[in-house]
Amino acid sequence: MNSHTSFPEPFVPQFQIQNPGQRQTHELKTWPSCFAAAKAGNKPFDVRENDRNFQVGDMLILREFDPDSGQFTGRTVTRWVSYVLEGGAFGVQPNWCVLGFSEQAPIPAGITDIRLW
Repeated sequence: MNSHTSFPEPFVPQFQIQNPGQRQTHELKTWPSCFAAAKAGNKPFDVRENDRNFQVGDMLILREFDPDSGQFTGRTVTRWVSYVLEGGAFGVQPNWCVLGFSEQAPIPAGITDIRLW
């Protein structure tokens, strides 16, 4: 008789950061099509000029901006930077970057179980 017992995989956090106190908040102008895709979770990245020194763990407040009216719509969505691909490689121009988005806030390094966090 073959008995197969399965155990759930251990919880692994989405991403961790070393210094949570050094996290920055960036408000970013986002056009409607990109805003809708990011809000829906279909666009988990963004390409930006890296004029703000984006870092993993930074909070991004995406503010929907209508380029036709030149006005903000008032809608926002919050994401956290989970990855930064610096420019100068992989076809990304120098001084630009590709930001990976997370819907979950980062946790401090060394924490492996956030159920009681």
